[in-house]
Amino acid sequence: MKSLFLSAALPVLILAAGPALAQAPADPAAAAATNPPPHFPHDLSPEGVRAADDHLALEEVDGAEARAFVAASNERALSALTGDRRYEPFRQQAEAILTATDRIPGVSFLGEGLGNFWQDAANPKGVWRRTTLDSYRTAQPQWETLLDIDALAKAEGRDWVFKGANCLAPDETRCLINLSDGGKDAVTVREFDLTTKTFVTPENGGGFVIPEGKHRLTWLDRDTLLIATDFGPGTMTESGYPFIVKSLKRGHPLAQATEVYRGEQSDGGYGVSPMVFRDKAGAVEAVLFSRPLDTFRSETWWLKDGRPVRLHIPSRVTLHGMLDQTLVFGLDEDWNGSIKSFKAGTLVAPPLDGLEIENPHLVFGNMQVEVFAPDARQSVADVAVLDDRLVVALNDNVRGRLLSLRPHGEQSYRLAELAVPANSAVGLGDSSKSRREVFVSSQGFLTPPTLSLLSASPGAQGTLDKGALALSELKSAPAKFDASTHVVEQFEATSTDGTKIPYFVTRPRDLAMDGTGPTILFGYGGFQASFPPAYKPEMGKLWLENGGVFVQANIRGGGEFGPGWHQAALRENRQRAFDDFAAVARDLEQRKITSPRHLGIYGRSNGGVLTSVSITQHPELFNAAVIESPLIDMLRYQDLPAGASWIGEYGDPRIPGDAEFIARYSAYQQLRPEVKYPRVYITTNTRDDRVHPGHARKFAARLGDQGHDHLYFEDTAGGHSNDADPVANARRWARHYVYLSQQLMD
Repeated sequence: MKSLFLSAALPVLILAAGPALAQAPADPAAAAATNPPPHFPHDLSPEGVRAADDHLALEEVDGAEARAFVAASNERALSALTGDRRYEPFRQQAEAILTATDRIPGVSFLGEGLGNFWQDAANPKGVWRRTTLDSYRTAQPQWETLLDIDALAKAEGRDWVFKGANCLAPDETRCLINLSDGGKDAVTVREFDLTTKTFVTPENGGGFVIPEGKHRLTWLDRDTLLIATDFGPGTMTESGYPFIVKSLKRGHPLAQATEVYRGEQSDGGYGVSPMVFRDKAGAVEAVLFSRPLDTFRSETWWLKDGRPVRLHIPSRVTLHGMLDQTLVFGLDEDWNGSIKSFKAGTLVAPPLDGLEIENPHLVFGNMQVEVFAPDARQSVADVAVLDDRLVVALNDNVRGRLLSLRPHGEQSYRLAELAVPANSAVGLGDSSKSRREVFVSSQGFLTPPTLSLLSASPGAQGTLDKGALALSELKSAPAKFDASTHVVEQFEATSTDGTKIPYFVTRPRDLAMDGTGPTILFGYGGFQASFPPAYKPEMGKLWLENGGVFVQANIRGGGEFGPGWHQAALRENRQRAFDDFAAVARDLEQRKITSPRHLGIYGRSNGGVLTSVSITQHPELFNAAVIESPLIDMLRYQDLPAGASWIGEYGDPRIPGDAEFIARYSAYQQLRPEVKYPRVYITTNTRDDRVHPGHARKFAARLGDQGHDHLYFEDTAGGHSNDADPVANARRWARHYVYLSQQLMD
């Protein structure tokens, strides 16, 4: 296992709200210009925005006024939600699903075996454990506990949340363990020895211990780390991320680390990241540094002969690894080379030593640089780089396909497609170059996940056929709800500018097409994140089994159709994502699947921008909204940690032109007392250090000031991911679905 990171996945589920509905103005932006809302800033400078904000005190995470507001809001919300007769059954059902022992244990390669992080009712904080592949294939694998997080937290008196491990190849017996206090993104890093199952302390073996921070670090060798972190005053960007990479030797304090690369303090994005790519034996093939300029643009540097050299590649790329001296990456913008041009979305693999910025001519001889070029309705979802080939998960009209691409000499790649279930999402898990293996998952809205292992035998040189590949099923999750009552359909809505927006509907087979279907509409629409079909057991049990409809809209801003689909809704074009979402809502009404009285929306994080704007621009379309862990005050988001890292997505409100187009939709400023909004449910987490809880608090406070009925609940732990504790997560989903049931079914 090269690394096991529990990334903050983008969860998909729902909430609801809404009394009587009133018609909104036909053009909300035009109405705002002639009749601005009462708290709309007189000028859009940062000073003017701040002066118009009467709830700045709620931005103080642990301030007295904020604590009082949260306490009063929580009491009211819990009374309305947990007092509902459905709450306890929902909670029990959700907890049974989230703590079930028959779930598929997600695994990563770990030395000669497999590693897994497991949470259940007995170990809500979880245990990190391992087994062999042969044992994993059995119905009851034999697990060896490596680290018990519940026991560690109790022994140390800390609210530890496991955030992954990074183990050094090839033997993978030394690992860097990431521990978060309460689920924050910031982690403490401690070295762990798998042979003794103990932490390596500085006093005992010179173990690496890195204090809490938003680090970017990786192993260089057994006694050296490459680390980007807070090295003291002046070493962090405006967004609160590091821009300096240093080499840290075993036994040396952080203060003695040696600088190997430096960006600039003005850099945007998520901080400079060191990357070490290795061959099948664990030897270093290349050391690269990604220096983000903003949310999506970055420079890529190669540590060549001890000095960093900038690579002559586009600023919008996704790096995947090294394959036989070539650097494999996906293009998120066109690449106009001197020999050939490549379109955005293409997967390429040019030789690394031909990419130095000093080389003005990208001449690759007879090398086949282009690996795979998706068509207009396709996108590369994920890539695994094995020893002799690439494995690609492809989205094709938002449905998954699985490809293997192997170099055929120097002038072509041979493609083989592997059979996967139709109309499903296909994802890649951990991969191993030494084993030539990668984990593959598939799932659908009504089909539980299946985990398989793709093994690639060497085969004859320059050849590839399906006989060289084997996709074997390892585990299949049992059904967690009755799927026989529902069907899945895919439709298209027409957005304001004529663009066709695909969406999936999961509905009862016998749904009366009279507009009464209680429906949750989910959307995200940002950061090139794709949402293909996925099994959501809590939603199926708590919503579908009770006759509900679930809709997933693949609006612009996502990555379902490649970089162009994302970039169509960036910055000044953000309104397109909101228009797409509204178009899907109207299309559902026209098909008589549902109606505004029975339609609710759900979104979290960037989806909180979408849902809050949808409510303020089109209150006539919805009767409920779950707005979770949201960005909402888009005129001050850059001042709330870690908001400045997203300027590439939304624009910079400190620039007058950007502030003007952001102000047209920012929901916090666009609230109006005279408009009848549905009764929304806003929820977040005090320890969310990715999207500041001030967004949700201020929106709820202003709704209350203007007399709008709403619910606000703020949990005290869990971080942005909200998945640190399955028992607490069950309570969260129960609250969500009680609210949705109240608004859309009652």
